[in-house]
Amino acid sequence: MNIRTIVAVAVLVAAPSLALAHHAWPVDRSKEVTVKGTVTGFNWTNPHVMIDLEVKTDAGKVEKWNVGGPSTERMSGNGWDKNTLKPGDVITGYGYRFSDGQNVVQLQRIVMASGKEMLLYGRR
Repeated sequence: MNIRTIVAVAVLVAAPSLALAHHAWPVDRSKEVTVKGTVTGFNWTNPHVMIDLEVKTDAGKVEKWNVGGPSTERMSGNGWDKNTLKPGDVITGYGYRFSDGQNVVQLQRIVMASGKEMLLYGRR
């Protein structure tokens, strides 16, 4: 076996694990969480669209949360675009929180104040 063959095989073996490492969100999938808040930012950028939220706790304290999903292309396939959300919109998000307890959620779907449901992953 020559060196080029060895390198090619190594790249083919490593590539899938590198791709999964980049795309894996460090979330706790054992329990879906619900986060309701006011949009303060909507970052329509790759590799992940992110939404900044202010969430009022039961105690009345306001917490900053960062929630998001896949790429702009993938979300576009579900009807999203750069104008879907704007600061001041109230949304309810459903997804999985970071395992380390950070106020970060990988969203699966949101419900707008109007009741309209928007998916981030998958298709209807």
